[in-house]
Amino acid sequence: MTASGAPRSYGARTISVAPMMDWTDRHCRLFHRQITRHTWLYTEMVTTGALLYGDVARHLDFNQEEHPVALQLGGSEPADLAKAAKLGEQWGYDEINLNCGCPSERVQRGAFGACLMAEPALVADCVKAMRDAVTVDVTVKHRIGINDVESYEFVRDFVGAIAAAGCDTFIVHARNAILKGLSPKENREIPPLKYDYAYRLKREFPALEIIINGGVKSAAEIDTHLAHVDGVMLGREAYHNPFLMAGFDARYYGDLNDGIQATREQVIEAMMAYASAQLALHAVKGLRLNSITRHMLGLMAGLPGARAFRQVLSDSKKLAAGDPALLMEALARTRQIAAQ
Repeated sequence: MTASGAPRSYGARTISVAPMMDWTDRHCRLFHRQITRHTWLYTEMVTTGALLYGDVARHLDFNQEEHPVALQLGGSEPADLAKAAKLGEQWGYDEINLNCGCPSERVQRGAFGACLMAEPALVADCVKAMRDAVTVDVTVKHRIGINDVESYEFVRDFVGAIAAAGCDTFIVHARNAILKGLSPKENREIPPLKYDYAYRLKREFPALEIIINGGVKSAAEIDTHLAHVDGVMLGREAYHNPFLMAGFDARYYGDLNDGIQATREQVIEAMMAYASAQLALHAVKGLRLNSITRHMLGLMAGLPGARAFRQVLSDSKKLAAGDPALLMEALARTRQIAAQ
């Protein structure tokens, strides 16, 4: 993909899917796009070092159908982030997001992620440098506190400082980040959710776009949050139960066509075509079918035969054959179980 020219215009970030390491790669995002046209999609976090000293195309190439799509960056050097943000804009991303929420020790060793919340002046410098470098939106994803800092005033002051640098959009993971002693998985589950902190941010900064993240699992919960904030970002639920998003285009964006694909079967047909094209295009690079199908294991979540669907798509021998028709075989097996 080449430079996009003028920024594109898309609908509001009412609903989005969170950046998730090892999960929200380009194949996952293309799959989600078959289910919802308007939901904003985010990349896995990409470090500035990976872009400035690594294979840019490998990290930034994506499918045109993914729009609207945001690039999440990890870093803490304003000049490096500005260069990386510019690359993201040139490759066509619709938003550049700065990670101030990841609590992993690996990220901390790079002096970015959630530990940046302790340095709001530095984050402000980073945001300003990025905004000066690009014309697309620069946003920040963060926690409500770090370690044992529990006060609302901490996150309020953080948001205030970054907003003064020109950031208008904040994605608030409504948990503290515990920087030592908890794994990233435990950091998503153990610190208590405090949605009211995000609600208070919206009341105190009404001109800012406040998006809430953390623990959201249903449309009913989304509706509750949207009474208080501007948007909701889904995480693990969107991955494990992706067809939850099938009604989002109509419900939250007024698109009565209700997305690109109306049924799970149509999603599978679209992904078969995509997998065939990708396997042919990247045959020299050794792309494997599992790189695509692994993101689809939850497509039948909650339906009779869902386990059979996962089993077929997890069969190593069948995956090794590299035939995208395996998706249709999984669907047929699911229907067989459901009919019994």
